[in-house]
Amino acid sequence: MPGKFSFRTIGMVLIVLSISACQRAQVEQSQETNAASISIPYEKYTLDNGLTVILHEDHSDPLVHVDVTYHVGSAREEIGKSGFAHFFEHMMFQGSQHVADEQHFKVITEVGGNLNGTTNTDRTNYFETVPANQLEKVLWLESDRMGFLLEAVDQEKFENQRETVKNERSQRVDNQPYGLRNELNGEALYPEGHPYSWSTIGYVEDLDRVDVEDLKAFFKRWYGPNNAVLTIGGDIDIEQTKALIKKYFGSIPKGPEVSDPQPQPVTLNETRYLTLEDNVHLPLLQITFPTVHVRHPDEAPLDVLANILGGGKTSLFYKNLVKQGIAVQAAVSHPCRELACEFQLLALANPSKITSLGTLQKALNDTLKEFENRGVTVDDLARTKGQLESTTVFGLQSVSGKVSALAANETFHNTPDLIAEDIARYNGVTASDIMRVYNTYIKNANSVILSVVPEGSPQLAAAEPNFERPVRTLPQSDAQASMTENVPSQASDIENGVSKRVAYDNFDRSVMPDAGPAPIVKVPDYWERELSNGIKVLGVTSNETPTVTLTLGIDGGMLLDPKGKAGTAYLTALLMNESTENYSNEDLANELAKLGSSIRISASGRSTQVYVSTLTKNLTPTLLLLEEKLFKPAFREEDFVRMKERVLQGLQQQAKTPSSLARRARDLILFGEENRVSLPDEGTMATVENITLSDVKAFYKRYYSPAKASMVVVGNLSEDKIVDALGFIAQWKGQDYEFTDYNAFPSYDKRNLYLVDSPGAVQSVVFIVDRGLPFDATGDYFKTRLMNFPLGGAFNSRINLNLREEKGITYGASSGFVGGKTLGWFEASSDLTAENTAEGIEAIFSEIQAYRESGITESEIEFMRSAFTLSDALAFETPASKARFLRQLLSYELEKGYRKEQLAIINTIDKDTIDKLAKQYLNADKMQIIVVGDKEEILPQLNSLKLPVFELTVDDNKRTALN
Repeated sequence: MPGKFSFRTIGMVLIVLSISACQRAQVEQSQETNAASISIPYEKYTLDNGLTVILHEDHSDPLVHVDVTYHVGSAREEIGKSGFAHFFEHMMFQGSQHVADEQHFKVITEVGGNLNGTTNTDRTNYFETVPANQLEKVLWLESDRMGFLLEAVDQEKFENQRETVKNERSQRVDNQPYGLRNELNGEALYPEGHPYSWSTIGYVEDLDRVDVEDLKAFFKRWYGPNNAVLTIGGDIDIEQTKALIKKYFGSIPKGPEVSDPQPQPVTLNETRYLTLEDNVHLPLLQITFPTVHVRHPDEAPLDVLANILGGGKTSLFYKNLVKQGIAVQAAVSHPCRELACEFQLLALANPSKITSLGTLQKALNDTLKEFENRGVTVDDLARTKGQLESTTVFGLQSVSGKVSALAANETFHNTPDLIAEDIARYNGVTASDIMRVYNTYIKNANSVILSVVPEGSPQLAAAEPNFERPVRTLPQSDAQASMTENVPSQASDIENGVSKRVAYDNFDRSVMPDAGPAPIVKVPDYWERELSNGIKVLGVTSNETPTVTLTLGIDGGMLLDPKGKAGTAYLTALLMNESTENYSNEDLANELAKLGSSIRISASGRSTQVYVSTLTKNLTPTLLLLEEKLFKPAFREEDFVRMKERVLQGLQQQAKTPSSLARRARDLILFGEENRVSLPDEGTMATVENITLSDVKAFYKRYYSPAKASMVVVGNLSEDKIVDALGFIAQWKGQDYEFTDYNAFPSYDKRNLYLVDSPGAVQSVVFIVDRGLPFDATGDYFKTRLMNFPLGGAFNSRINLNLREEKGITYGASSGFVGGKTLGWFEASSDLTAENTAEGIEAIFSEIQAYRESGITESEIEFMRSAFTLSDALAFETPASKARFLRQLLSYELEKGYRKEQLAIINTIDKDTIDKLAKQYLNADKMQIIVVGDKEEILPQLNSLKLPVFELTVDDNKRTALN
């Protein structure tokens, strides 16, 4: 759950599903900072209507973060009406009595803020981060939808958002490899009717079953102030904020009484095997054991056990599965929720080594037996403490992070700040605790074993299925009465059988409050040095948390790949994260984990990046490990073979992923097969096969050089102390090198459509592209971003409102100009329902053409100006955001005052200038269309567009005319 320390495995990029719309803590600055001394200061009180309020004052940045959490998620839904809590989250953005349709997004975007809402099994939250002077406006918005939503609900909005949610499910579940994994696991692990037996996003047939009256009843039942927590953090005055809260929320009547749900952990009387045939290349094995519930005494030891077994390179799963090459990825996690927790083993098989998931299951079981015999080591517990302290401190770097923690902890545990308690819980875990929970919940225990195998290959499953998806038992009649029967009337008004709650105010809610004086935002004051070997260093000294974030960038990246060996830079970076001359991979990972530090090397685009994060007190030992990794890589044959195999298997999996295919096709069409930038960072199957270990060693020797390197640092140390700590970097020697950016790009004199066949796809991934300008800070590229904002750069943009809100044929649609150091392009993109593919393409072009012909409106100019100027309040809050700012200065050789020039452009650019930019850079007639979808279903639609249609095979750039 948010707000508590846990060794939760983040999950594999290929298979994660998430549902979403989607005063600084007084940290001791000495070198002896200890996580146990850290807390989040807050004030908590309750309004007469039951609304719990938590306030956290933090004047370090001129912003506020507001979170309203309702203690209702999919676990509160009725059988047969799954997905309703998430559906309702969408409805909460559709206006209320005094807030117009789509105004919530528009208002927050216009004031330079950001917003969203998320739903999980146990809660729904809505949140905004805005400049501090906009707090009253946010409270007006949030209180209006808490107290006055039903007055704005109608059938049209209901139907529109139902289609949007269906599109979201299609995009995130049905059209994604492994997308059904969690849904099937829930059905098998929990008995029918258990609140966790269905997924948060729900079943499509259930979404079709509910109606607008269900929505109204759901609101009345669960969305009262007494079932909510309002948490505000940031640059606030406590007494003024209390007065505003009373004004906007105090009159909202209390809702029905809501009791906290009781934990419902489950047990299994047998091990259940099930198989999912899916559009995947890598078979997946998932084993799930039921355990306890959140904050049960055994939760913390189970978390630590998960980390020991499968938490990165120090784990037994990494040693036995990944390092042996039988799994591409392997992890263990212990996700905990309010009612129940799960202990999950997960492995993506390497199909070149594993011909049956049964073999992989045996390897997992052997690893568990090895742990049982080995027991818990001293380092296992030391890693727990190191990661705990680091996670705690880094979690305090943003106001939003602290507010989210306070809100979640209050919602579920009635105690906002649980830092000290969590530290005590995890530091108190002993080796005997860990062995006890292993013996209790894992050893010889029944589990759900899910095999995800390529379509047509059920023989790869771990075992024959002995469990089938249950036939759902649904209510025979409308169950609305059960949702409303306990809803007490707050007034005499009854509307469509649902009792209304009426709020009476002494002010006019229809008038949106004015903002206070605009906060003064300062660009971070940074220092600049050049090391003795020529490396330029930019740094910010920030005393907000005792941490240091460092990034070393080396220019060139994939543009340095030898011809025919695309992926060399990428593979070299992977090998740089492996063994060194003096440390095994596992030893390095172990030392870093005990420090709570991270060192990561990657190659993306035209650069190689070395990223370091650490607590300040651990900077010296962390930099010693960086020196080892950077200057003494071992480049062992066994590491090379394993990492190369991992890249190859990953590329084959990408070929099964529609979004990956679409990006690959986009780059081929924009940049042509003769350019390195048209290929993925990883290369292709053919080019990676060509790479040898000698190539990697040669690449490192030639291009890991200070000649084209630069560095940014953000931390609570002075310039001199940082530079002194970087002495080993200053001693780095290496030759300069040159490289050619690009060959000639393809040119197009008319619009063409390129179809990549993805049989069975329920959606079509669409890109509409044209080459454009490279990055500049104050020239035409910057101005095109301003021009595009109302077209496709905001939620309330023309393209998104048309396709999502009006037509209901996508979860989201956008457009934008993308610019790098030497190249750029325009793209409009959307995942469209398959049956509406052609309609969506036509709608995007219609909006582009209308914008090009009629231009921007004055109200859109004001919207853009406000959004771009006020957003600076949020731009430099965290060390990561400060580091991005510094990196941009270095990468593009920008002057210190470029932001002032940008603001002047934003405030003075006029309709004439924007309209000319639209005509010049929105070349609709020459834009190329890429569609990844089911050829059999969508080709007739595409032919109706009266465009040349070519089938494109991205592996070899083969193009076949289809009309």
